[in-house]
Amino acid sequence: MTIIKTDLIDRYPYIVIEGPIGSGKTTLARKLADKYSASLLLENAESNPFLPRFYQDVQRYALPTQLFFLFQRAGQLGDLTQRDMFAKATIADFFLEKDPIFARLNLDDEEFALYRQIYQHLQLKASPPDLVIYLQTPVDALVDRIGQRNISYEQEIPREYLARLADAYSEFFHQYDASPLLIVNNEKLNIAANDAALDVLINRILQIRSRREFFNPNYE
Repeated sequence: MTIIKTDLIDRYPYIVIEGPIGSGKTTLARKLADKYSASLLLENAESNPFLPRFYQDVQRYALPTQLFFLFQRAGQLGDLTQRDMFAKATIADFFLEKDPIFARLNLDDEEFALYRQIYQHLQLKASPPDLVIYLQTPVDALVDRIGQRNISYEQEIPREYLARLADAYSEFFHQYDASPLLIVNNEKLNIAANDAALDVLINRILQIRSRREFFNPNYE
């Protein structure tokens, strides 16, 4: 099927891809940005100096890891707004609204209370996406894909943590209604492994007619 390249970005100038670690959100964001010559906004986890230590000692490093990401994300989105984000289409692999997923999962009650105060202030700077694509991924697939990309500190992530994270994402997006949402079961839609899968997903995005839709492809 032929895809008219301007349709997607004309309809959705600001697209956010979300999902747990290993879901393929960064790969999809890169491929969409390249296909449509859009600006690319990435989370840049590698720049967080606390992250490798976090996976070794969650309790000790959860708060600095979380706050580093929060300020980084808020700064990136603030810069984007100042540059007039709608002058050019933007594809991002994160948005500020998902940040509390990790905070609630990893922080104790006192740390979370402090985090919430900071988050509620910074949230005012975030612009709502025109479309959010949530890559809902089974835990076994997350484990496999994390292993395949072979980032050293990620190999220490316990399967139990990934299961809790996947559940937290599902709960969050079950309630999310701030932007149009496409929930994609990407167990059998591995865009990193098969370039043709990208066109399958784009065709489905172009068929969206409501604010909340589901896509359960059987494509490998």
